[in-house]
Amino acid sequence: MKYDYLIVGTGLFGAVFAHEMKEAGRKCLCIDRRSHVGGNIYTGRQHGIEVHKYGAHIFHTSDKEIWDYVNRFAEFNNYINSPIAVYGDEIYNLPFNMNTFSKMWGIKTPDEARAIILKQRREAAVENPENLEEQALNLVGRDVYEKLVKGYTEKQWGRSCRDLPAFIIRRLPVRFTYDNNYFTDRYQGIPVGGYTGIIEKLLDGVPVILETDYREFLRCNGEKLQPDTFDRVIYTGMIDEYFDYRLGELQYRSLRFEEEFLEGCGNYQGNAVVNYTKRDVPYTRIIEHKHFEFGDQPDTVITREYPADWRRGDEPYYPVNDDTNNSLYRRYADLAASEKNVIFGGRLGSYKYYDMDKVIAESLSLARAELNSQT
Repeated sequence: MKYDYLIVGTGLFGAVFAHEMKEAGRKCLCIDRRSHVGGNIYTGRQHGIEVHKYGAHIFHTSDKEIWDYVNRFAEFNNYINSPIAVYGDEIYNLPFNMNTFSKMWGIKTPDEARAIILKQRREAAVENPENLEEQALNLVGRDVYEKLVKGYTEKQWGRSCRDLPAFIIRRLPVRFTYDNNYFTDRYQGIPVGGYTGIIEKLLDGVPVILETDYREFLRCNGEKLQPDTFDRVIYTGMIDEYFDYRLGELQYRSLRFEEEFLEGCGNYQGNAVVNYTKRDVPYTRIIEHKHFEFGDQPDTVITREYPADWRRGDEPYYPVNDDTNNSLYRRYADLAASEKNVIFGGRLGSYKYYDMDKVIAESLSLARAELNSQT
């Protein structure tokens, strides 16, 4: 069979593109190196609980078109992301809001909170912040920085805040209301039954080959297809890996997940997401998956997340978008622009962190551009 598109990766970007092209009468084939579809939003049912296998994913958007689009493939519940932070024996609400400040300083009003933050900002003021620590102190003062920013950030990035560039936190959300909703987007929720069902519906009618790396696919013969059986490639993997790292490796941060089933424990931590902000706690957060869907199962599943340095063969989760890496990416992007009949997209293909709604929007935009170019 002749295919119009080979789509490398069955995460949101690849799945949305495949669906749109299939609906337009184009033939697509998807491959994925993992043993399942869905990329990092894959969820699997364990002990009656939908487990987010690659970290917590909460869908949020202010784009009604995107919200209406995803609701074609799933029913969403009314989950609101309201994480809490643990600093030693202290517990704080996130994002930084009046609940946070009231607990931290024993105050009640926004004016009191503003006065304390302003005083601490002036005490720590640096005219031209040269690192993340100086930038954070300029934004929120010492108390919030020391307890809720410093340790978590150093774990996440694997280095001291004094060695991280200031631009990583151009701003920190500070809200002077008693509102624990982490996102300000109009539409929020978790798909009932998990994210995998969305991907499966998007890929319905599209052939998928799993546990197949792109290079392996191109080399293979016999039962699998040959490169000349498709016209164009949509590549959602790592752009530097595609070019065999010929210009050098882009930097990423990885994650290690430690999953635990707690039989007979109906409620481990009382919240879906709990961040641990002290540097000497090795993990950044614990996810209790049942709370994403208001579960009342007699048991529970938790996952501890450990940030890690990325090395070849590891899963890349976060691009390190500093000046050096962005410059290297632009050189790879120049190579990609000259690559015949290959389009790079998604988080890894674009070397850019995307929220889920932005991934969908980018994929829809590409699909429309492709169809318009063919008319």
